[in-house]
Amino acid sequence: MLIGLISDTHIPDRMKELPEKVFEAFKDVEMILHAGDVTSQEVIEKLEEIAPVTAIQGNTDRIVGLDLPKTAVVEAEELKIGVIHGEVYPRADTQQLHYLAKQLDVDILVSGHSHQPKVEKVEDVLLINPGSPTVPRLADRTVMILEINKKEVDVELVKVGSPICSSLDLTRFKH
Repeated sequence: MLIGLISDTHIPDRMKELPEKVFEAFKDVEMILHAGDVTSQEVIEKLEEIAPVTAIQGNTDRIVGLDLPKTAVVEAEELKIGVIHGEVYPRADTQQLHYLAKQLDVDILVSGHSHQPKVEKVEDVLLINPGSPTVPRLADRTVMILEINKKEVDVELVKVGSPICSSLDLTRFKH
């Protein structure tokens, strides 16, 4: 089974639309998991043109009033996959994410919030953050493809754009 992983899209508050490479990367997936900060129902609708989407609420989704669940658990090939936004501090703290995975009783935990891609195994849990396809932090714009085949798991990082630094984006200033 192929699953598209995405997080922190921030459409349209930080970028107008998803990069076309996201749709190319997800063309063969059977399911898409969005780990929050969607900020627009249109993002979910566009992704659902490819495959069914499970999306959860991130911190900016609450601000814009997007009504999504805080967590989700889906099953694929006899593995349980949890989806959370990952609002832990310090950001992306693996110990706290591991505890959240244990609370959800999952084999794999997909989170976002840090805007940085990461794959790390902590004890018996695989922690995955697909990064952000629109506003990464000190990273490339990315999504991930999770492949599960009879409990064998493979994760592919897909670059969908160049790294950006919002501090150096001078286009936001009018001359």
